[in-house]
Amino acid sequence: MKYKIEITEDAKTDLSWFKAQEQKEILSGIKEQLLYEPMKETRNRKKLRDNLFAPWELRVGRYRIFYQVDNDIVTVIVISVGMKKHNILYIRGKEVTL
Repeated sequence: MKYKIEITEDAKTDLSWFKAQEQKEILSGIKEQLLYEPMKETRNRKKLRDNLFAPWELRVGRYRIFYQVDNDIVTVIVISVGMKKHNILYIRGKEVTL
């Protein structure tokens, strides 16, 4: 089953912090990884422990995409996009803790 992908306004703002080529890489990764079976754990996709951020994380290189899935409307909702340097996650240039 093919899922629809929605990107929240916050996630669009997160994306705007990246260069055009980086945005293209992130969006391409989202389409490749989340259109089908977004809740299947893989090497690049994992369910997160309980947090206030998002239930799922997708890894596209050094970028991290946080999302949730609404099976009722067959939609993946991208909540936030960040970048990981070493073990530190940055969103909009600020360090974030999950």
